[in-house]
Amino acid sequence: MDASAFNPPRGMRDFYPEDMRSRNRLFTVWRDVAEQHGFAPYDACVVESLELLKRKSGEEIVDQIYTFTDKSGRDLALRPEMTPSLARMVVARQGALTLPIKWYAIAQCFRYERMSKGRKREHYQWNLDILGSADISAEVELLATALDALNRLGLGPDQVRVHYSSRALLSELLNHLGIDQPHHAATFLALDKLGKVDAAEIRTLLQAESLTPDAIDRVFELIALTTLDEVQARLGNTSPAIQSLRRFEELLGVYGLEKQVRFDLSIVRGLSYYTGIVFECFDVQRQFRALFGGGRYDNLLTDLGGKPASGVGLGFGDVVVAELLATLPARSDHQSPPALALGYMTENERIPAMRIADAFRRQQVGADLGLQPEKAKAFFARAGAGHFTHAVYLGPDDIQTGQIRIKRLKDRAEMVRPVSNPASEPLE
Repeated sequence: MDASAFNPPRGMRDFYPEDMRSRNRLFTVWRDVAEQHGFAPYDACVVESLELLKRKSGEEIVDQIYTFTDKSGRDLALRPEMTPSLARMVVARQGALTLPIKWYAIAQCFRYERMSKGRKREHYQWNLDILGSADISAEVELLATALDALNRLGLGPDQVRVHYSSRALLSELLNHLGIDQPHHAATFLALDKLGKVDAAEIRTLLQAESLTPDAIDRVFELIALTTLDEVQARLGNTSPAIQSLRRFEELLGVYGLEKQVRFDLSIVRGLSYYTGIVFECFDVQRQFRALFGGGRYDNLLTDLGGKPASGVGLGFGDVVVAELLATLPARSDHQSPPALALGYMTENERIPAMRIADAFRRQQVGADLGLQPEKAKAFFARAGAGHFTHAVYLGPDDIQTGQIRIKRLKDRAEMVRPVSNPASEPLE
């Protein structure tokens, strides 16, 4: 059989135990941070109605996702993101839910797209959403939560930065240029490609929207503005979008996050349902794709047949952050939880070894027990090649003396404990 037959499908991933340990560490940070910031967990089915996805993203979504027809002739798809599922769930119980709600999920998502650095056809995504509040503090809470998670992963102000803008602000600017509302959505999609394709291609996309050469030149002039003060000089002090962004900056400062964010008018976000503040987080060198992105959406629930309820959401994928973390030195403050490997020389030591394993497990210490007798050399080779922090090899002499030696694998230091009460003290 061709060796390629043992590879996962293109763009998909296998997770071996060492990969799962890294993934689980990331997921643990995501869960802990979300719940400490007041978000409640939820999940949804991985298969969604194709009609739901088309209502939310348009017919073109069909070319970007995995679709199929089931045995009853229903058009379905693997979910490409969680927002449509979230909206569907909220609309289904909107009359019974007490708003605002703060929900989070860690969801596996699928997109049939061209792969590139930081993008696969399958990934896990941490979603944070607040529904039922139009207050700007919702955006602030989302960013505070996401930046807290990055900080716990070792990515602070020197490594990552959030770039933010506002769809509402861009609409005001386009109106100021005399570009009518029907052209705004397509103009946003074109501007979202800034930095991804060259300026000539952006110009071609804008021309396709019937923008005049003069209007296109003015769009590029606006995108060149680098500060909110420069934008305010164009729109004046009465701009609602300017006032909202000023409040946003003020509240971020309360959390001490002002050094981790910067205004960036080129941030548009490609999804059409965003209506207000939008944001993306990058490494400061901009060597990778966005770590996370999101923004305000005001009309999503009503577009799906629900009652009006403003929302703000954020999606944080696992692929890019793993690539970024791999470039950093290993954190010296990261301590793996104790994990004990247990082996034994003969069948006579099996039951004592089982009792020792049980004693440690009752103290919430991971203990991996060998399944058959083995020689000491083979046992320590296995223990040293795994994720274990400590090891115990039980022989006849240990049973006779009533004492075991617990070896700390990183420096070979030993601790002596009684066989009858081996977990009486924490492992060091």
